[in-house]
Amino acid sequence: MDRIIFDLEATCWDKGTPGMTQEIIEIGALRLNELGQKVGSFHSMVRPMVHPVLSPYCRRLTHIDQEDINRARPFSEVHPRFEDWLYRSESFFLISWGSVDKELLENDCRMHRLNDEWLDFHVNLKQVYRDLFRLPRQIGLVAALRREGLEFEGEAHRAMSDAENLTRLYLKHRDQWPLEG
Repeated sequence: MDRIIFDLEATCWDKGTPGMTQEIIEIGALRLNELGQKVGSFHSMVRPMVHPVLSPYCRRLTHIDQEDINRARPFSEVHPRFEDWLYRSESFFLISWGSVDKELLENDCRMHRLNDEWLDFHVNLKQVYRDLFRLPRQIGLVAALRREGLEFEGEAHRAMSDAENLTRLYLKHRDQWPLEG
């Protein structure tokens, strides 16, 4: 069974902006086989439809240029490519750091009336990490990496860099994760 370790970036605003619908603007994913070997990757920018212009805050946080968003395809076109990539193996489960990424995918799939049944096979590694190491609360990915003696590599708040760093953390404890029953 393959492991799909993924991260998303989404539209965002300064705190205090209630009622804004977040949409995915970037997908980054790595595929690991049962031996923990990287056997594939997926990356795509996504053009949001409700709020197609990124806020200054979002551009600063993610370092994603508006021009990249303008050139990107909408989620309704990226989704089938991502889904095809997911189903290149007979079986897989998704891993993300927290539940927000799954929720963003569910929301975008619902908004565009697209299939999301593959999201049933999702693991929130942030919660699993907390439980495994009996931490008093969940911690961020950067803090978890530091706790493991690892430095964050790449650019923070970019989907592929975050997915690659999550993969490093996953692989460090590959034999300890209680992910398959």
